Amino acid sequence: MSGKPQFDDSAVINSAMEVFWRHGYAASSIDQLTTAMGLSRSSMYKRFQDKDGLFQEVLSNYAQRVLKRMNAIQAGTKRQQLEALLHEFLPTAGKTARPAGCMLARSCSEMADLPPASQAVAREGLTGQRTILSGILREAVANGELAPGSDIDGLSWHFLGVLHASMNFPQAGATPGELRRVVDLAMLAWPLIEDATMNPRRRRTNN
Repeated sequence: MSGKPQFDDSAVINSAMEVFWRHGYAASSIDQLTTAMGLSRSSMYKRFQDKDGLFQEVLSNYAQRVLKRMNAIQAGTKRQQLEALLHEFLPTAGKTARPAGCMLARSCSEMADLPPASQAVAREGLTGQRTILSGILREAVANGELAPGSDIDGLSWHFLGVLHASMNFPQAGATPGELRRVVDLAMLAWPLIEDATMNPRRRRTNN
């Protein structure tokens, strides 16, 4: 019994998550983290080794939650599923207890300041998000919603950028209505990429 942590591991990670999410890796001090977690420095180091070890667990936990939430979105068509996914992560009007923005997006923006092991966790989370988006797009190609030659890689980066931007733009003053319009405009890439890959002879015939 004496070798086990005498605290709620999940609660400690959630408290540290709020600090990292709000301030980022570099600006989050050990004092801020231990105060939020309610741990002494020695207890924190014993459990997580160092700040980097703590951040890795926190970011991995955050990424798992986000990926689970993304995977849970379903709809009648793949286009509707993607659009619903983007709307799912739009900030709602009013105050929320969670910090603003996306922790994965924040980690991406300060990648140069992250130790290599934490960089790997951040990239893994981002790759997981892209994999979900590209999976939706590939299924759309398979069922005929998108043309066979659609640029899946380009579109997956496009929609990942929209997802991250729409979660972070409220900090710059974007309203929920404006962000819904961002999603509407972003979805125009879906038919545009199909038009771009259409057979040129068919395009001339349609014109």
